[in-house]
Amino acid sequence: MKIGELARETGVSVRLLRYYEEQGLLDAGRTPGGQRVYDAGAPVTVRRIRTLLDAGLPTRVIREVLDCVCGSETEVEPCLTPMLLEQLQGIEERIAGLEGSRQSLTRLLAPLAES
Repeated sequence: MKIGELARETGVSVRLLRYYEEQGLLDAGRTPGGQRVYDAGAPVTVRRIRTLLDAGLPTRVIREVLDCVCGSETEVEPCLTPMLLEQLQGIEERIAGLEGSRQSLTRLLAPLAES
């Protein structure tokens, strides 16, 4: 399957598919003319990448765990639990930090709203 076909089937832009390949997330063969050619499993791989990205995982982590995603896009091997919990903890810490910033800004703006 060529890159345009993969893009149409997955709804992911050609540019992003190239990026996934650069990041080592997606493998492509080449035709004699140099065009990318993907195997029949590429759409499933792209959907798995999108699911992991939507979960907030960076591409460097996805590269490490992509082979541990099994079945559907949302099934992972139990051995990934500690790493995924660590990622979740990091997201929760960032959310807490943002909420603290929001509270501080709200306090700063409160006197201005009363004027």
